[in-house]
Amino acid sequence: MPEITTLFWDIGGVILTNGWDRNSRRAAATTFKFDYEEFQDRHDLSFPAFDSGLITLNEYLDRTLFYRPRSFTREEFTAFMFAQSKEHPETRAVLADAARKGTYLIGSINNEPLELNQYRIEAFYLRRDFLVFFSSCYVRSRKPEETIFRIALEVTQRPPEQCVFIDDRSLNLECPRRLGFNVIHHQNAEQLRSELRNHGVKV
Repeated sequence: MPEITTLFWDIGGVILTNGWDRNSRRAAATTFKFDYEEFQDRHDLSFPAFDSGLITLNEYLDRTLFYRPRSFTREEFTAFMFAQSKEHPETRAVLADAARKGTYLIGSINNEPLELNQYRIEAFYLRRDFLVFFSSCYVRSRKPEETIFRIALEVTQRPPEQCVFIDDRSLNLECPRRLGFNVIHHQNAEQLRSELRNHGVKV
């Protein structure tokens, strides 16, 4: 079995909560008292471009909410969006243990809009553990498509058999598995630590 040199992690759903998922959007509709279904239709049309860095947060909000007057401000809504992010401390501890070894190249492969991605990197000190971020907003490609995984391999110059990719969604594991990555379907911190050790990773 090839030695593992590189660990690629999803962030939302693994290290942190999802930044702007369906539950967060429903909570926003309740908090700010707007029509969720109408918002969701506009979100579905706008989010792929937002997630890929093709439109800004302000443009996303213009399309989904502020195309007409609201009883709340853009700043209030943005603060609510960012506040949905929380850390999963047990999984973060697994990541920190791997990072402290100093023997693995550790990067993220994650789908995230630019402003939310930058906020989460800063607020949760993700640079402490991650060397590089292959975020959809930077590379203009999103999981589950193959391109984002190929970019990660090409930039890091690592063969896929030396890499482990961790994600909480099984669909996102299919392309990297075909490319030759080792993959882990994340469920909880204890399971993750056990599977990493099965791959010879010291955590």
